Amino acid sequence: MSTPVLAQEKWDLRKCVEYALANNISVKQADLQTRFADLELKQSKMAQQPNVNLNNNNGFSSGRNQDPTTFALTTTGYFFSNYSLQASIDLFSWFSKKNTIISKDFYLKAAQEGVEKAKNDIALNVAVAYLQVLLAKEQTNLAVIQLEQTRSQLESTRKQVDAGKLPELNSAQLEAQLATDSSAMITAESSANQLLLQMKALLNLDAAVSFDIVTPPVDRIPIESLADLQPEGVYSLAIKNMPQQKVDELNVKAALKSVEVARGNMYPTFSLFTSLGSTYNNKAQELKSKTLINPQIGTVTVGGTNYAVYPVTPYDVLNYGSSGYFDQLNTNFRQSIGISVSVTILNGGTLRSGWQRSKLNLKQVELQKEQNSQTLKQDIYKAYNDAVAAVQKFNANKKSVEASQKAYDFAKKRYDLDLLSTYELLNSQNALLTAKTQLLYSQYDYVFKMKLLEFYRGQGLKL
Repeated sequence: MSTPVLAQEKWDLRKCVEYALANNISVKQADLQTRFADLELKQSKMAQQPNVNLNNNNGFSSGRNQDPTTFALTTTGYFFSNYSLQASIDLFSWFSKKNTIISKDFYLKAAQEGVEKAKNDIALNVAVAYLQVLLAKEQTNLAVIQLEQTRSQLESTRKQVDAGKLPELNSAQLEAQLATDSSAMITAESSANQLLLQMKALLNLDAAVSFDIVTPPVDRIPIESLADLQPEGVYSLAIKNMPQQKVDELNVKAALKSVEVARGNMYPTFSLFTSLGSTYNNKAQELKSKTLINPQIGTVTVGGTNYAVYPVTPYDVLNYGSSGYFDQLNTNFRQSIGISVSVTILNGGTLRSGWQRSKLNLKQVELQKEQNSQTLKQDIYKAYNDAVAAVQKFNANKKSVEASQKAYDFAKKRYDLDLLSTYELLNSQNALLTAKTQLLYSQYDYVFKMKLLEFYRGQGLKL
């Protein structure tokens, strides 16, 4: 979103919340935790697949060693190449991998609810900041009205002073009040601007961007009846729907599965393994050909006649040569398959202590869940009591404003008839301003307390 667009319109609460959810760093960090949890879940699922490794060694061997192709001892140097393919898969490991997957799945869901919690927190913080800005703007409006009222009184009083009807003191007192009211207005405007700047930071907006909010009349903000927001009913809904409570529930389930994983790790595991392999040696020989021969081995003379002598049985003459690379790999090909059992007897207590730690972790997350539930209930009851007090204070302040307004109206009439001093008029005027300010505070406080109860009830935040 470009800066010019931001400057063209005022933002309502819904737009502020939507922008904060899309750009706030805390929400982005919570989303990253979800991605980490998702990766761990995927890795735990892939752990069920077979382990497969392909190895190849190439080198030169010299000195007295065993020829890997003939297994004979030799001192002749040779180049070699070895290949092996090995695979293994767990047959039974006491459901450790299955429980790990379930545990990681619970952690992923907890992380996802953590994102919702971060969004809820940001939405609530934005709503609080929004109401604070609204209050500051209302205070600025009051300060402006007060300033204009004092300026009007000063102009009227100066005319009467110039006409000799009132002493100069009256004009001086009003000038002092005008200076005070001007300072109050500047302070109110500065406070409103500062709160807007803080809200920009909450939304992760650039401080240089032009930004303002819609200012709906506070008396038009929809509010649920206090009778419909009884604390026990609100709590019964919140305990089921608030993201933090869902996070706690999922963390407990994940911790339970982690205990089962740690316990299963202490038991024997059964796995199936297989391997394939072959070797090559550049000095290896193979039979190239053979020739059946029956050569003359001598002569004998019988009766003066020479006769050739031959072996009784012909024999083969073998011809050897270098064995080819792929021929050797094919000839030396080997394979194996089997079942292995792994039993941990002693390992420094690592597995047992891991199991004990997992049980302690389970207890810890259960206590955290209980504590968060208690805190939620306390917060809801406190919000309800605060709302009741805010309603009572708001009603009392309305009566105070009505009484202060009547007192000021009477004082103004008496002042116009020269029956009241400027000092007394200003006291009445300041009393009215104080009453209006207190009414404004109590009204916004009442709205916030009611919105907080609606938030706990799961109704969201609407102004």
